[in-house]
Amino acid sequence: MTKTDPIPARLAALKTTSTPELKSQWRELFDSEPPAFNRRYLESRLAYRIQELTYGGLKPETVKRLEALGEQLDGGNITLRRIRADLKPIAGTKLIREWQGVEQTVTVLADGYEWLGRPYRSLSAVARAITGTRWNGLVFFGLKSQRGTT
Repeated sequence: MTKTDPIPARLAALKTTSTPELKSQWRELFDSEPPAFNRRYLESRLAYRIQELTYGGLKPETVKRLEALGEQLDGGNITLRRIRADLKPIAGTKLIREWQGVEQTVTVLADGYEWLGRPYRSLSAVARAITGTRWNGLVFFGLKSQRGTT
């Protein structure tokens, strides 16, 4: 007779668990208050944590390797490491904004942005070139509200 693993069933149950119950599980498994992220985030992190506690986490060698790869990407620059990469749209995306009756189109590049054939390092620099005043580029192009939510 084989013993069935209860973990897959527990993971599948996360999809139908109420949000308050997910938050309760978060408090139990992480011993902290759940972050104010969406339900999908809670589900994925809880699923990882359940498996981590049951089967074990990453090997120390794996953690060191991931840290080394991170260092290669950001050159050890702590400031760069803390910038959320997911705020920047995928390279090739066209951002369109009408300003004073003229449609402005910006192309997202791997290492910056392009407007009117000229490269820019930040979206705020593009917004400033368009308007002549300082703007948060994410707000100007509607990728973030003025209250800070994306």
